[in-house]
Amino acid sequence: MTKPKLTTLLATAGLTVGSMVGIGVAPAAAQELPTVVLVHGAFADNTSWDGVADNLRGRGYPVVTADNSLRGPAFDAASVTDVVESIDGPVVLVGHSYGGTVISNVHADNVEALVYVAAFMPVEGEPVALELDPIRFPVTALVPPVIGLSIVDDSSNLIGRNVDSYITPALFRPFFAPDVTEEQAARMVAHQKTIAAGALLEPSGPPSWADTPSWALIPQQDQIIPASAERFMAQRAGARVTEVPGSHAILVSNPAAVADLVAEADAGS
Repeated sequence: MTKPKLTTLLATAGLTVGSMVGIGVAPAAAQELPTVVLVHGAFADNTSWDGVADNLRGRGYPVVTADNSLRGPAFDAASVTDVVESIDGPVVLVGHSYGGTVISNVHADNVEALVYVAAFMPVEGEPVALELDPIRFPVTALVPPVIGLSIVDDSSNLIGRNVDSYITPALFRPFFAPDVTEEQAARMVAHQKTIAAGALLEPSGPPSWADTPSWALIPQQDQIIPASAERFMAQRAGARVTEVPGSHAILVSNPAAVADLVAEADAGS
């Protein structure tokens, strides 16, 4: 029996595919994934997202880590908005801790979903310090001696100086990140960024979660923003809530849980 020539086989295959297209059956196009923009919180920098970013990139997501200067919701949201609006296509916007306040003040048309990771979700006119109310919620660890103050240069205001807060290095792991390794904690301390003391007292603007689907990851052993406070804010905002064991540093100790929720938000938006 004579084997058919390659050109004959290709022609036949082309005819078959052409016939399928002609009757409305065509190969499925790969769905474009949104860009995930990660916004870090206080006492951290972009490196805190390394594990989450690696996990998401492994799933095919484009990832951008936006710098957060930690000066105040309006100032910080403006710079993150510039980053988001420079991206072509849809965005899933993710905020950790104070970064949740920032993404709540970002109003960009291409944001399809918001993901809050151990984060604040303020309403309009609310300083997020109100969500650390010790009458309604367990006492936060953000008090001396865990928290210290320092005078820093600050080009975001007319004075050129500011009072910033930081976590005392020796107390960083016990209170902020008890479920990460000593090596990871040392790296986080080395990359710690101070936050303007007034940032948590500045009233937040109209919340983006009011008209954008939102998801919240709540670590049950959070000592910085108590889980009950996070739960209250998430339920008030109508966010879809996932709770997991872990500390405020859940993005470092369990990056897969964060990436899973981002993927869930993408699928559900």
